[in-house]
Amino acid sequence: MYTLTILSLSWQHILIVAIILLLLFGGKKIPELMRGMGSGIKEFKDAVKEEDKPAPKTDNQSSTTNNTGN
Repeated sequence: MYTLTILSLSWQHILIVAIILLLLFGGKKIPELMRGMGSGIKEFKDAVKEEDKPAPKTDNQSSTTNNTGN
């Protein structure tokens, strides 16, 4: 029985992919692509952290309902 393992790459596979990327994009474009990817990941993590924070509760609603003009 053979099992397909996702992303089980040997060092030869990684080397071949790196050479192909170098040929396609060139030496100057690869650092720019990695910087863009890194900033995108950072923005995503920041957005997830902001979403996890609870919303601040305001006392405006409770003060308006208690002061009904009496």
